[in-house]
Amino acid sequence: MDYLTVKWLHILSSTFLFGTGIGSAFYMLFASLSRDVRAIAVVVRYVVLADWLFTTTTIIIQPLTGFYLIHLAGFPLTSKWIVWSIALYFLAGACWLPVVWLQIRMRRLAREAAEKDVPLPAVYWRYLRIWVILGIPAFFSLVVVFYLMVAKPA
Repeated sequence: MDYLTVKWLHILSSTFLFGTGIGSAFYMLFASLSRDVRAIAVVVRYVVLADWLFTTTTIIIQPLTGFYLIHLAGFPLTSKWIVWSIALYFLAGACWLPVVWLQIRMRRLAREAAEKDVPLPAVYWRYLRIWVILGIPAFFSLVVVFYLMVAKPA
């Protein structure tokens, strides 16, 4: 595959990764803050689905296309911007894995509360706080990775 095609796939998949993350975070947070149990149950269900469809796919595509671009462009793997990009990508992934676990549990809690027409249990709100705390470093890590991909500072 030529450089331009791989670069396009890399940028497209990074857009899906970042866009799904920020969109899911926005809707899940504000649905949760509404305290409308039925709305929360629907939104969390679709956030989990979006993570499996888009985030999981792009998490695989990103390193494949990224390393191939490095190879095609002839950049040394020891370039500081590449090392930092990889480290921050792993940091974002390390935050994302527990977030997925939390979202799956939150989906179940929200579904059960909606079915019983009761408020969400305290554990949902504890999970939401952890979810937000993990989302902050993941978000900023990917913002810096975007900068590093574009600027490629020496």
